Amino acid sequence: MTESFRTSLEVFDNQFPGRDYEIEIVCPEFTSVCPKTGQPDFGTLIFRYVPDQRCVELKSLKLYLQKFRNEGIFYENVSNTIHDDFCAMVEPRKFLLIADFKARGGITSKIAIGDAGLK
Repeated sequence: MTESFRTSLEVFDNQFPGRDYEIEIVCPEFTSVCPKTGQPDFGTLIFRYVPDQRCVELKSLKLYLQKFRNEGIFYENVSNTIHDDFCAMVEPRKFLLIADFKARGGITSKIAIGDAGLK
């Protein structure tokens, strides 16, 4: 799954590679499917990164995330997969992914992966 998903992420050249600056992207409508129950999972993904040579192209990120809409995958697995795919394609200096999933059965989950030095 991840290689075919990963290649849908597009990048463009960072015009300011000598400067450290932080980009935050918020995706409030992420969906996937619980592999145990088949019920939809809803969450907000927050991407925070300091680019090096490349930045992610936003439309491709949106289309990449939509590919998970019908995938049966646990919160932890989808969060780590997105983190790994993003890092492989963008190669940021620093990267933090926060995956904040909505309550299901009275329980919420928040997964944070990456550089704690980001805001």
